[in-house]
Amino acid sequence: MNAPVALIMTEVFLRRLTPALAAFASRVQDYRILSIHRPIKELAKLIDDIQPSGLILETLPSRATELLTLRDKAPTVLLATDETYPGCFSLDVDDWAVGKEAADAFSSAGLRSLACLGNGTPYSRQRIEGFQQAIKEDGIPLYIFNESGFDDARYSESFQPPSREFEEWLKELPKPCGVFAVHDPLGRFLCGTCSALGIEIPHEVAVIGANDDPLVCNLTYPTLSSVSIPWDALGERLGRAMEELLKNPQIDYPAVRISPTGVSLRHSANYLAVEDPILRRAMSYLTERMQEAITVGSLCYDLRIARRTLERRFREYFKYTPWDMLCRLRVNRAKQLLAETNHSVALVSELCGFNDAERMTVVFNRILGQSPSSFRKSIRIGSELQK
Repeated sequence: MNAPVALIMTEVFLRRLTPALAAFASRVQDYRILSIHRPIKELAKLIDDIQPSGLILETLPSRATELLTLRDKAPTVLLATDETYPGCFSLDVDDWAVGKEAADAFSSAGLRSLACLGNGTPYSRQRIEGFQQAIKEDGIPLYIFNESGFDDARYSESFQPPSREFEEWLKELPKPCGVFAVHDPLGRFLCGTCSALGIEIPHEVAVIGANDDPLVCNLTYPTLSSVSIPWDALGERLGRAMEELLKNPQIDYPAVRISPTGVSLRHSANYLAVEDPILRRAMSYLTERMQEAITVGSLCYDLRIARRTLERRFREYFKYTPWDMLCRLRVNRAKQLLAETNHSVALVSELCGFNDAERMTVVFNRILGQSPSSFRKSIRIGSELQK
């Protein structure tokens, strides 16, 4: 067997990527786990002792500079950065696209007051930039606040008290407001602060986090909506990147980014939270019957709503027709199935309520500008960034 590959990353990333990396371990490659929170001298000595064939290194924002000194120890895949370095393979989430997904979800929900809560890290800045870019043409004001004191060592903990400046910023936001928190712990922090201040979620402040971490999202009250990252696809690409680098360590590889797959809606930012009872009933109908061959006509008939009234209210609140909204709900679900399963396009189209694969392709192209097959390929392979 080859010398092992050393993994230096947080437990959070390790938990996310292990299912996909396990396939590579069972095939040819052994992995050794080193805690990223060890002092840099200890890590360097352990690497010298292990003599790994390769190194997978998470560029933890708070320690990136010193951690990057380890990349000279062995052929290295750098995780969570899109910066390129000689002899390394860089792999990251497309953070601009993460911000865009959150912005699109808020825009679909008809929110006209939007804000971002960041933490000052490089990925935070990129996600907020992606959010800003997505709403640029809408003329919606954007309120931004960066709260310090968060680090990945406490990712699953929640002891950080809000600053007075943050509380004042939150109180003064025009409401109702959609707030994008650049990662899930910030989203949990935001929900907790709103609760302490008596701000209702999602009626006054709707919250979307990012990373869709079940240990954070499902244990937050109210449960946290979040931009979903295809961690299995990222882990698979990580394993293949290590294999490529071990075969050809002299090649300068372009950075690769993995796109998010929509927003997992939970109580903190749910379409069903709209105040208009007609829209609430209609959205409930659409989400519960998305897989069925429903039409706007059948929706109006079943709910005893005049079609003209329904379409007017949808356009006023969501800026979409009921049919456009149904198509977007179906495409969002299809994106998740294409990224997270090996179902055929035909089966995905059936599970999402499209009549057939051809129809889903037409709608997919109209909304996303690419076919379902192209979307799946981009998730599995990632998009390359030239240096």
